[in-house]
Amino acid sequence: MALLPILRYPDPRLHTRAAPVREVTDAIRKLIADMAETMYEAPGIGLAATQVDVHKRVVVIDVSEDKSGLLALINPEIIARSGEQVCEEGCLSVPGIYDKVSRSEKVTVRALNQQGESFDLDAEGLLAVCIQHEIDHLDGKVFVEYLSQLKQTRIKGKLAKKARITA
Repeated sequence: MALLPILRYPDPRLHTRAAPVREVTDAIRKLIADMAETMYEAPGIGLAATQVDVHKRVVVIDVSEDKSGLLALINPEIIARSGEQVCEEGCLSVPGIYDKVSRSEKVTVRALNQQGESFDLDAEGLLAVCIQHEIDHLDGKVFVEYLSQLKQTRIKGKLAKKARITA
């Protein structure tokens, strides 16, 4: 396993739409393992392949307290949604920035597992938010794009300043 570099907003590669995985191979399983290690190290609760500059529809999520609930979703798609919730979100690609985003309260997602088998998962609360957030990444969208233009401009400025200071 290896740690992968995480792209930082506003890197244009974060806006690349990920391609479907045609076959679940050992290379995809290694990507999942590397993404999981990267997510845990960051630390975070979700990571999309797009965030590590791999433009395949692969997501890892673990919302458990003890890192025991790793969920890998290959070619995830939301097939049902209901309700609404507003949660404060953050993102490994937008470090130190948190803001409220409206999401569906419950979702049903269809995906492939690491054996290439299709499954459906009903999720609510934090898991539902995380799934929606990570699928947005696969579609080339970062959570800050739900915010006002003014907030987006301020975030870009703050991150650019932070990058200059640490460079």
